[in-house]
Amino acid sequence: MTEQGPQAAAPEVPRRNWSGNVRYAARAFHRPTSTDELRRLVAGNTRLRAVGSGHSFNRFGDTDGDLVSLAGLPQTVEVDHERGQVTVSGAMRYGDLARQLHTQGYALANLASLPHISVAGAVATATHGSGQTHGNLASAVAALELVTADGDLLPVHRDTDRFAGMVVGLGALGLVTRVTLDVVPAFELRQYVRLDLGREALDEALGSAYSVSVFTDWRTPRLREVWRKQAADQPPPPADWLGTTAADQPRHPVLGMPPENCTPQLGEPGPWHERLPHFKLGFTPSSGDELQSEYHVPRTAAGDVLAALDDVAHLIAPVLLVCELRTVAADELWLSPNHRRDSFVVHFTWIDDTAAVLPVVAAVEERLAPFAPRPHWGKVFVTDPVELATRHPRYADFAALLADLDPKGMFRTDALDRYFPR
Repeated sequence: MTEQGPQAAAPEVPRRNWSGNVRYAARAFHRPTSTDELRRLVAGNTRLRAVGSGHSFNRFGDTDGDLVSLAGLPQTVEVDHERGQVTVSGAMRYGDLARQLHTQGYALANLASLPHISVAGAVATATHGSGQTHGNLASAVAALELVTADGDLLPVHRDTDRFAGMVVGLGALGLVTRVTLDVVPAFELRQYVRLDLGREALDEALGSAYSVSVFTDWRTPRLREVWRKQAADQPPPPADWLGTTAADQPRHPVLGMPPENCTPQLGEPGPWHERLPHFKLGFTPSSGDELQSEYHVPRTAAGDVLAALDDVAHLIAPVLLVCELRTVAADELWLSPNHRRDSFVVHFTWIDDTAAVLPVVAAVEERLAPFAPRPHWGKVFVTDPVELATRHPRYADFAALLADLDPKGMFRTDALDRYFPR
């Protein structure tokens, strides 16, 4: 079955990223309205980069060539009932996809905290939700269609050689026009927020529901909030659950921000796509004016990681809006931070002050170094390229794939060249 969304007037290609900390250096901006037009654009260019929802906090997506948005291509949602899959336009936002998918009785097994991000962009950077048994969003990809550096249209499937290297492609292997994702039957969840968790109960809390996020501010050893997204038919947590207390009103992860921006809490049942994200599609997600960093370490190291970061808590707290702790299951994707490793994830939402934040990021990375942290590709990090290569077992294989598919550097950027030198 195919559904084609209305072609409403969409915003112009952005000149800055979502948070405004990166001003794109592109010499020209394009918004093609068909795949053929996109292919001609690629064939007639020498340096090109796709921009999705702009939810990246570093310069991997910046270019001194041309910038192209694929949001002008027809947006389609094609459900394959026999295979249990959906094929969608790469530029489609997860929130828009989820609404259409739900009406047909299907769901995605996982969603990120923000439904505002584009499918292709989230997949390219292995963006994720939370849950010990759930892989990141890229792990649901069954096939891709991309325009390669010579303007050809290339379909790739799970059984394709080097497919596991192409899914988390950092936007460097081609322009992703369509993505096929695994789906599951639609389901309902309830969201409960619990307050003041002791660290000794963290492991149990993280494994206690379908999706769990723990928030802290690094000002006290205890963890401020636990957001439990549990199956709707399961009983609510008991009053004394893990020594916490129940929130008696809706919360926002960032203190002082309006809880109306967040998905329903207090145990109100609702569809998967209105509970898995932290934020509603029609509202400003998170705080808006912010920077983000995120590190994936072995799941078994959670307690030791927090203890290591205690040494720099006095540096973290003054420039922090909130810190989120999550889990993600292992996968086989070459550049995924969860490659063959169940992960404990430490996510920092910083104040919007690069000069103040970068020294703290360096201090955090120094404390995390013994745990071989893998940073999220779309967020702020200062990891040395040589060191980062040692943390991804298929790093050299991806570099070879990059050289093979884009030998002239059509989709390269300065940041990409730093981490994958030619």
